[in-house]
Amino acid sequence: MPAPKVKICGITNAADAVAAVQLGADLLGFNFYPKSPRYIEPVEAEKIISKLPAFVDTVGVFVNADADTIRKITGDLMLNWAQLHGDETPGFCVSLDSLPAQVIKAIRVKNMRDIEYAKNFATDAILLDAFHPSLYGGTGERFDWKILPEITGHILGRTFLAGGINPENIIEAVGLGFYGVDICSGIEDSPGKKNHKKMTELFNKIKAVLTGKGEQ
Repeated sequence: MPAPKVKICGITNAADAVAAVQLGADLLGFNFYPKSPRYIEPVEAEKIISKLPAFVDTVGVFVNADADTIRKITGDLMLNWAQLHGDETPGFCVSLDSLPAQVIKAIRVKNMRDIEYAKNFATDAILLDAFHPSLYGGTGERFDWKILPEITGHILGRTFLAGGINPENIIEAVGLGFYGVDICSGIEDSPGKKNHKKMTELFNKIKAVLTGKGEQ
């Protein structure tokens, strides 16, 4: 089984960032949506990013932000990815083609129609998250993964699975074979504060599955 990329999102402090990297995180997400309980000021995120090794990708999470804001923050912080987690249209995403960062479009999934809609986005990656009528990610809820075997990562290209992933279901999530998994609330004590014991358990289970020593 190929190793999925592991993205730890909602980073708000250096201790959590360093721990995630030491455990094996490939990407760290910083939330720049002011209404999010995991919001971090760009200047504070920059302090954390400056301490990270170059091999870790940094992701800025934006919700219905204007193009100028996205360009400024991604440029100032030299982010590797811009994650659009709001109601951004395919056309808006195309307008960011010249962005130096790669673009992830998050799709909030209620049913298979939402996954079909994701095919309209010509972004560098797609992220499938659970739908919530008023919240944009980090809800701790998952959508019906039973519909996922009907698609594979190559249909949508590079696809991250998100929404309610935690140490209890990470083996199932990895087994679905997506390009990456995105974990946030499932390893937290409170929004923006990671539980290092849960995070360690999660990474240990991922490693066990990939080495053939975990549950199948």
